[in-house]
Amino acid sequence: MFIALADNQDITRAGMMYVCAALGSDVRQRQAEDKTELIELLKQQPDAIVVLDYTLFDINDADELQILHERFPLVSWVLFSFDLSCDFVRRVIAISPHFSILLKDSSLQEIRECIHFASRHQRFICQRMTELLLAPQAPVIDEEVRLTRTETEILKDIALGMTTKEIADRRFSSFHTVNTHRKNIFRKLGVNNVHEATKYALRAGLVDSAEYYI
Repeated sequence: MFIALADNQDITRAGMMYVCAALGSDVRQRQAEDKTELIELLKQQPDAIVVLDYTLFDINDADELQILHERFPLVSWVLFSFDLSCDFVRRVIAISPHFSILLKDSSLQEIRECIHFASRHQRFICQRMTELLLAPQAPVIDEEVRLTRTETEILKDIALGMTTKEIADRRFSSFHTVNTHRKNIFRKLGVNNVHEATKYALRAGLVDSAEYYI
């Protein structure tokens, strides 16, 4: 069994390495620092289990996860994060049974069970996320979306076609910080991609249409 750890949070990565090492001597694991390194690992290990912190790693949205799944159809994905929206999870698990969901407050037993399920290319969804998915849906209330000043500025840059790396360079910030802001913006707006976020920015008057079409 080969496990690729795509998690840039030191403490959780160390914990997951400990859990994986305890699964047996036949378990091999490697860390991927970014998406490019992860893809190189998957080229060498096309049937790997990827433990991915979607919130902190440089993968933008569910569409990109679907592309990666189509490119590496034998890979089992364990999305291991603090907070994932129900809409996002529903979209991801609709892609393939190869996607499992773990929240970072899951028990050690659940983490072990999830890895075992993933090794058999079976889906595992932790108890808390299952409860959230099965909970009655609250009525949608049309309220003003509250973005922070930083999120508003980043949304404007996204709408003007700037990449995450370009925004990070412009703001003298890290790629991962901007990527986290980007995901928070998408979650607050209830959108799943740049096109939908751009349409919101235009409707909200954050970007002038003349400036957008230059």
